[in-house]
Amino acid sequence: MAVAGLGLAAAFAAPAGAQRLDLVIANGRVIDPESGLNAVRNVGIRGDRIVAVSRGPLIGRDTIDARGLIVSPGFIDLHRHAHGDNSYRYQVRDGVTTALELEVGTADVEAWYRQAGPGRLVNYGVAAGHIPARMRVLGDSGVFLPTGPGKGRATVPQAQEIVDLIETGLRQGAVSVGMGLAYTPEATSVEMLQIFRAAGRHRASVHVHLGGGMSSLVEIIGAAAVGGAPLHVVHVNSTGGSNVAYFLEAIDDARRHGMDVTTEAYPYTAGATMIQSALYDGWENWPDERFGSLQWAATGERLTRETFRKYRAQGGSVISHGNTEEALAVALASPLTIIASDGGRSERDAPTHPRAAGAFARVLGRYVRERGTLSLVEALRKMTIAPAKRLEGRVPSMKDRGRIRVGAFADIAVFDSATVIDKATYENAAIFSEGILFVLVNGTPVVRAGEIVPGRTPGRAIRAPIEQPK
Repeated sequence: MAVAGLGLAAAFAAPAGAQRLDLVIANGRVIDPESGLNAVRNVGIRGDRIVAVSRGPLIGRDTIDARGLIVSPGFIDLHRHAHGDNSYRYQVRDGVTTALELEVGTADVEAWYRQAGPGRLVNYGVAAGHIPARMRVLGDSGVFLPTGPGKGRATVPQAQEIVDLIETGLRQGAVSVGMGLAYTPEATSVEMLQIFRAAGRHRASVHVHLGGGMSSLVEIIGAAAVGGAPLHVVHVNSTGGSNVAYFLEAIDDARRHGMDVTTEAYPYTAGATMIQSALYDGWENWPDERFGSLQWAATGERLTRETFRKYRAQGGSVISHGNTEEALAVALASPLTIIASDGGRSERDAPTHPRAAGAFARVLGRYVRERGTLSLVEALRKMTIAPAKRLEGRVPSMKDRGRIRVGAFADIAVFDSATVIDKATYENAAIFSEGILFVLVNGTPVVRAGEIVPGRTPGRAIRAPIEQPK
């Protein structure tokens, strides 16, 4: 397959130069995880598409000299909560060309896309969200996550209204369904199963934040099997914790029995969420030492019972430490995991957890180059073609992203494998990654020589086909 693909590219390349390419990325080590290409090539771009991948020289109106650098498909982030202009700046400096909100999602898909674009730095998209649908139907006024009635039990008519909202969102072109069972502890198995059935009718994957341990995973795999929908388990590294190997084994078993199940991980031992969420209900009964594992994102301080009480009443983002490097390495090394940031929201539209600014560079720098947890090619597979394939069954445009081949969208990251690294920390999350030198979104350079090019907003909506009402 790789040889045939290269033959097509070579055949296409000769006339491409004569037709004046818009941009040439010259002399870089091109890594395309789909075809297996891993060699020095010249990449020719016209408009928003790759039109040549050539051994021979190409001539364009503009040239990027990528000698000594890696030329990769742009990174696709399936799990991103921050979608403001400034947040996208941190992502694009981390090599991300497509940022998707597929865990929490929205209750109004049409309005979300209308508000989101056009005119964004990266490609963007959203799920039809179980959490916001519940909040709307049950009258929860919380911001982003439920803090009141949205955590509770829905009546049968309310549950049907929730499912109807989600199915409306799917008809409006939502990329997937998002489900956060950890934040909706009273959602019933019947409610969950009806959502999987709705997703199955629309060939939509369901991206699930599990509600607990292994029993929650087993239940959700069962719901996916009965409902007929693809399943994506978010951040298995944090949900699985010290038992992550058992979670991965169960997912692998489901796949071996013919189920469409995928999962993801982010490269940090600490997570983050809203302090008012259901994850922290019952905190009054915690032992004092448990509060010390929590860090207030706004100040970096470790919490006590007293400061937790204060901030819980105030609301905001809290960082939760507790995983181990050993468990994280198991998650990152597994061939089952996709890399996704879970980068969160903030009032300042700036990162409050380092994963929002540095997740992808951290994998390439710390876990590929420094620790050898996984190979460079495998890491790039997890960041590019694997997330694209997760979505392409429902979203046709994803068949032309996550790849470097003739005809694909020119979403490209060019980086120095010897220097790429994350710089964001838990104490100061708003620091750009280093070593990612050029980024193209739909053929337009948005990062050049390591700096964002002002005034360029080539990002497009990633959206499933809109279904006409019956």
